[in-house]
Amino acid sequence: MDDDARRAVDALHRIGYLLERTREPTYRVKAFRRAADVVAGLAPGELQRRLTDGTLRDLSGIGEVTAAVIGQAAAGEAPDYLQDLESKAAPLADSGGELRAQLRGDLHTHSDWSDGGSPIATMALAARDLGHDYVALTDHSPRLTVANGLSPQRLRQQLEIVANLNDKLAPFRILTGIEVDILDDGALDQEPELLEQLDVVVASVHSKLRMAGDDMTRRMVTAIANPHMDVLGHCTGRLVVGRGRPESQFDAEIVFEACRQFGVAVEINSRPERLDPPKRLLSLALEMGCMFSIDTDAHAPGQLEWQVYGCARAEECGVPADRIINTKPVEDLVKILD
Repeated sequence: MDDDARRAVDALHRIGYLLERTREPTYRVKAFRRAADVVAGLAPGELQRRLTDGTLRDLSGIGEVTAAVIGQAAAGEAPDYLQDLESKAAPLADSGGELRAQLRGDLHTHSDWSDGGSPIATMALAARDLGHDYVALTDHSPRLTVANGLSPQRLRQQLEIVANLNDKLAPFRILTGIEVDILDDGALDQEPELLEQLDVVVASVHSKLRMAGDDMTRRMVTAIANPHMDVLGHCTGRLVVGRGRPESQFDAEIVFEACRQFGVAVEINSRPERLDPPKRLLSLALEMGCMFSIDTDAHAPGQLEWQVYGCARAEECGVPADRIINTKPVEDLVKILD
């Protein structure tokens, strides 16, 4: 790729990353990523030729804004659009930085194998660039068809890809994993033999969120008692933006006691629309002796920076670093999860 094209591609990808970071609509992110793919696919010298003769916008996927970014970047200038985004890229939270600096990895992320927007390698490299030692790939399980959940066959294929990537990325490590649905009866939505092979099993409720409290409690405790489960994902299922969604009802003391007894970490989900569990439940889990995992539930590279939101809430509730499993080196973490 020519130097001018490389500068344009880098600028377009950086813009997409910053838009993801601030939860801009997906279609905007895709527009810049699509333009980057178009430029990357041009023959040597073609970008300069099109910039000279004014035919850049004749290419499908290049619009007015992306063309301006490409032209400025190709000329060695910082694109105006990118400069504006960078100037607004303030710290995401006023607190949480001290705890964030102690995290070694992220145990809940998604790729384009399920409902994420980027390839596995792109997510892994972004996590590495943020200073992580490891990242868990936890795409959805089969029942969540709306999220293109992984069948057993597709999960086995993914494990082969992760193994090959780990050979190339070492010492950085992609932990094999899944975000498995907790079914109505508390069973986990994947073959036990496959769950046994994974480094990290995050289990979450995604259906019948308004189930009666007693039934939801039994459902969650049954899942927590499963020896393959490692992390209880976004435990209340609440959404706190837009139209929102209320918390699922369950006996939190019973659920958190089960987590403590069976060694299942309670996830502190950092997604801005979730921020789950609420602080009162986070404080209760801490008081009851639970371990925690602070995760982004990222579906795109720019969302990997959201971990500081969970760290800020953990600091506010007094959660010490030694109670957070992803502050551990990877060798210690896999022993905890085994």
